[in-house]
Amino acid sequence: MRVDPDEFFRLPLRVHEFLSDVPLHDVWRFRLRGGGPGRTVRDAVSLFLAITATGVNPLGRALFGIRKAVGGVFGWDREVPRAREISYVNRVSAEDRARSRESPGSRQAFWTVVYTFDGEALGEVINRTVHAFLLFALRPANTGYTLYWAIYVKPVNRFTRFYLGVIDPFRRYVIYPAIIRRFEEAWQSKWERGGMEKP
Repeated sequence: MRVDPDEFFRLPLRVHEFLSDVPLHDVWRFRLRGGGPGRTVRDAVSLFLAITATGVNPLGRALFGIRKAVGGVFGWDREVPRAREISYVNRVSAEDRARSRESPGSRQAFWTVVYTFDGEALGEVINRTVHAFLLFALRPANTGYTLYWAIYVKPVNRFTRFYLGVIDPFRRYVIYPAIIRRFEEAWQSKWERGGMEKP
C-alpha cells in the first residue's frame, strides 16, 4: 500500500513545487473501485473524514486514545506560538486561491486547509511535535480511481525525530493499513448502493 516516492513525484501535482522545502515522509495508495465519472478529491476527503471520525478498529481507537491522553498531559496539541506566521497558508498564491474550492486557512477536522483543487487537496497540522502536511490526490483508473495520500513532515524541534520514531511503526503497520482497507470497502459499498450523488 505504500508507494515508491518516484511514482508519486511523477504525478503532475501542484504540491511538488509548493512543498519543495518540506521532506516527504511517506505516500500511500488507495485502489478505489467504481465511483462513476466526475469524482473529485472532495468526495474522497469527505469519506476519509467520516471513516476516521468513527474509529478504524478497536486497536486503532485504543492507539488514538493513548496518543490523545499522552498529548494532553504533555501539551503536544496546544497552539504553537507563531503558528499563523509560519503556516504555509501564507504562501498560497492568488492564482491558487482562485482555483481552490475551499477557503485557504479554513478548518477541516484536525487540519487547516491550504488549498483544495478538483484533483488535489492539501491540509496542514502544526503542533508541538510536528509541522505536517496531508496531501490527497485523486486520479482516474481503469476500475475506478486511485487515491494517493502523502504525508510531509517538517521538524519543529529536536523532539520531532524521536516522536516519529515512536509512532511510525504503529502508524505504518496498524493504523494506516486499516484506514485504507476500510476506505476502499466503504467507497465501493457506497457507490454500489448509490450513496454518492452523481456530479
